[in-house]
Amino acid sequence: MSDKDERSVEAAASALEAQYGEDAVVIATLRAAEIAAMGDADALAHWDAVIARLESGPDQANLN
Repeated sequence: MSDKDERSVEAAASALEAQYGEDAVVIATLRAAEIAAMGDADALAHWDAVIARLESGPDQANLN
C-alpha cells in the first residue's frame, strides 16, 4: 500500500472514530458492504483496510 493510501486509510478511520466512536467499525463495515454491492474492488480494498485499522487501533508510528 502506498503512503498516500495509508494516509487515506488513517484519515478515514480517524474521521469515523471521531464521529461514531466505538460504532466506527460498524459504520465502516456498512460502507464496505455498499461498495461491494457496487462491485468496486479498489474502493472495497480501501474500506477493508479502514476496518482492519479500526479493529487493530492506531498505528503507533503515527501517534508521535
